[in-house]
Amino acid sequence: RYGEMQWVSKITQALDENRFVLYCQPIAPLAEEDGDKFYCELLIRMLDDDGQLVPPMAFLPAAERYNLICSLDRWVVSAACEIVRDYRHLFETQASVIAINLSGQSLGDAGFLDFVIEQMAQAKVSPALFCFEVTETAAITHLVSAKRFIDVLRRKGCRFALDDFGSGLSSFAYLKNLPVDCLKIDGHF
Repeated sequence: RYGEMQWVSKITQALDENRFVLYCQPIAPLAEEDGDKFYCELLIRMLDDDGQLVPPMAFLPAAERYNLICSLDRWVVSAACEIVRDYRHLFETQASVIAINLSGQSLGDAGFLDFVIEQMAQAKVSPALFCFEVTETAAITHLVSAKRFIDVLRRKGCRFALDDFGSGLSSFAYLKNLPVDCLKIDGHF
């Protein structure tokens, strides 16, 4: 815990100094008919004081434990909207899907849904380009707010994925209540 506490000030300072970057992990289709789409997942990375990359497992657990993860999720959504706005010609012509991971804490944050909608509107980007990924555990823990979040953004065109399915409660009954577009099945399951 002492080590995690040290990360609190590092994360806060990195947010203040805009020392986070997004990495794009392409997701390749298995079927050739999907080959014309560009599907990727955005992954957050932090830069230390010297500009060196900090692995996410070094700072994300502390961000979750000490309630900084919502600030990181907001940073990711804002940065993703800016990237799509700046490279609109690439994303819109390739029928792209950009996946963004969200924490359970953000799903439970009353203002986060409005923030996401506002960021997409300000950047004038199509919600259909985004797929928000939530873990099974986060979705079930925040079931009411997760369902509302999903319902509102799906009506705007966003897609949703249930991540790490099988690592938590693994009840298929929850799938009736969570209108997701795809499941990302945990490797152990």
